[in-house]
Amino acid sequence: MSTNLAQQLREGTTKSHSMAENVSFVKSFLGGVVDKKSYRKLVANLFFIYEAIEEEIEDNKQHELVKFIYFPELNRKNSLIKDLVYYYGYDWQNQINPSLATKLYITRIHEIGKSQPELLVAHAYTRYMGDLSGGQILKKIAKSAMRLSDTNGTAFYDFDQIPDDKSFKQIYRQSLDDIPLSNNQIRQIIGEANIAFNLNMRVFQELNSNLIKIMLMLLTNTVNNLRKKIT
Repeated sequence: MSTNLAQQLREGTTKSHSMAENVSFVKSFLGGVVDKKSYRKLVANLFFIYEAIEEEIEDNKQHELVKFIYFPELNRKNSLIKDLVYYYGYDWQNQINPSLATKLYITRIHEIGKSQPELLVAHAYTRYMGDLSGGQILKKIAKSAMRLSDTNGTAFYDFDQIPDDKSFKQIYRQSLDDIPLSNNQIRQIIGEANIAFNLNMRVFQELNSNLIKIMLMLLTNTVNNLRKKIT
């Protein structure tokens, strides 16, 4: 019997989703204002997040509930490595570290992966469905704002193993609905999905702080240059 988990997740995270979209960094991004330094830091943080999610899902792929959302074609880690090579060079591993908010995020993922694997469903849904639903729009914005070529810097948004996003999302939603869950487990998964949105918001808020610092620095430089011209 279907649990309608996909619909329940969507409805149960509406407020959190709206809050995440209203974080200043996200609003700036959607408005076409994308700072390259902040963006490459986002890519680095996403690498650590997806590395954790994909490690735990792989380790739990035989779990009676997690197996329903085991779709390796969704994996983003290798795509993110391509972007990291572009933004940081081939020694990217020596240049990146997870931010404080990212550390909290990956700690949570590893904790539930070991103690309550079914909650991984919430994190997979929050990240992957968002990537599939809005990825191409974000890719277009990023390329335009940062003046990227067609082949560099946005591999994260390319799902090469998924030829039809719309059809795949239907398959994924059906798999969510087919997971044999109790009402209590459904409530826990929806609660965890809201935690996932909150953790994502914290990562974005850190990036917003970095963006503000950069904008202030640019403003200061502009003011100083004007002063030099006047004097």
